[in-house]
Amino acid sequence: MKIKNTQWLLLLIGILGYGWAEAHSLPDCKAQLLVQSEQVVIKFRSPYEILELASKAKIDLSSQESVEALKRYLVQHTHISDSLHNKWTISASTITTEQTTDPNIGTYPEIIAELYLKPDNSNSVHSFVLHSDWVIHQIPTQSILVSIEQDWANGIIENSGHQLGMIAWDIPSGKILPLQIQLEQGSWIKGFVSMLKLGMTHIQEGTDHILFVMVLLLPCMLVPIGKQWDNYRGLKSSLLQILNLVTAFTVGHSLTLLLGTLGWVQLPSQPVEILIAVSILVSAVHAIFPVFSGKEKYIAIGFGLIHGLAFSSVLADLTVSTPTLLVSILGFNLGIELMQFLLIAGIIP
Repeated sequence: MKIKNTQWLLLLIGILGYGWAEAHSLPDCKAQLLVQSEQVVIKFRSPYEILELASKAKIDLSSQESVEALKRYLVQHTHISDSLHNKWTISASTITTEQTTDPNIGTYPEIIAELYLKPDNSNSVHSFVLHSDWVIHQIPTQSILVSIEQDWANGIIENSGHQLGMIAWDIPSGKILPLQIQLEQGSWIKGFVSMLKLGMTHIQEGTDHILFVMVLLLPCMLVPIGKQWDNYRGLKSSLLQILNLVTAFTVGHSLTLLLGTLGWVQLPSQPVEILIAVSILVSAVHAIFPVFSGKEKYIAIGFGLIHGLAFSSVLADLTVSTPTLLVSILGFNLGIELMQFLLIAGIIP
């Protein structure tokens, strides 16, 4: 059987590339898709030295000229087509680097670049063909692993990482074959329900939040006398006290959940976690001795503000439009409230 010249050339390049890849033992590139209502964002990840080799240029992210050259390279090696024959606008945005750890390889520097793909008709964001030969046009032993990280309308959130396929050299044809992306259209209802479930799951798995609610409500049915808890305050009074505390806590965490998710109020995660631990400790002491009797609702609001910042960190990585983000906050918060209600119903006699 006669083998085409391109196949011989590809085989030779593959052998040479195999030796290079064996020497460096670096993983494949990744294309992580974030599907939005009007565009698709691709988060392209590649080992630093592999991208340098493929682009035939030294990458220096402190140099604007180097960054712009890398953006041009990525855009030039990206093409999109779809059944509606849309014109797609392709642009590169943020380019960063980070140290990535692989259990089999160890730690290595990785380039992370964001590409924005916007069609004339937004209906195409769920159905298109990705033609790309980043890196692999020069290094045929490499592949591009394509996954979908977020698709809010289909309920894919929180960096789920659903694998869609792989772009690589096809040896028989001697070509780099494109990848067909075919997703469901999705809906606002599906996205909202997924956020509701996420809020419920966050409370269900968040032992710190569960513990705080439990110790906060423990003394709700008792009347403080001096420095100790004494008589049962009665059913009606107890239920009103529980309602006041839960409402105060809800107001607090809802406010900072909104502000934190929108990026208006931000704190590092470590101080927030420490303050949450403090909130549990203070509430536990109050459950033993009435430390702030009569001021419980203010404490609930204050600690609610802290817990809301922790809640907002869950939504921090959502890359959606502002209206979608507001719907996400609403669904997530309702999920939190629903699970808190079930929790309270289960622990209050």
